[in-house]
Amino acid sequence: MTTLTPFHIAFPVDDLAAARHFYGTVLGCPEGRSSDEWIDFDLFGHQIVAHLKPRDPNAAPAHHNPVDGHDVPVPHFGVVLQPADWDALAEKLKAAGIKFVIEPYTRFKGQVGEQSTMFFLDPAGNALEFKAFADMSQLFAK
Repeated sequence: MTTLTPFHIAFPVDDLAAARHFYGTVLGCPEGRSSDEWIDFDLFGHQIVAHLKPRDPNAAPAHHNPVDGHDVPVPHFGVVLQPADWDALAEKLKAAGIKFVIEPYTRFKGQVGEQSTMFFLDPAGNALEFKAFADMSQLFAK
């Protein structure tokens, strides 16, 4: 693999204080710049920005696609971690009482692309997926 550069994603939240607690305290993301409308966080070296946006009471329900027998929320974002970091994060989230959309498990066990994965929501309902590969060459394997 080549050296990766940080990605950037901006996403909506309806409560900056709740986002600050979730991303800063629960996930342990250092906070960068902020204003009354947004907060930068360092998510494992990547820049994510929580932007204040009122919740839309008429928004369509979340969409899901079937993957390996589970309903995967769409859209979602996250990071591919090293297995030990993924295990530590899963334990930290369990200890914090985070409710998983998809509990931590190994997807595609014994197949191409085998990976550990977990899905959960932030306080604004944004879906996050964190995954790990014992063999990183499987990240884009067909």
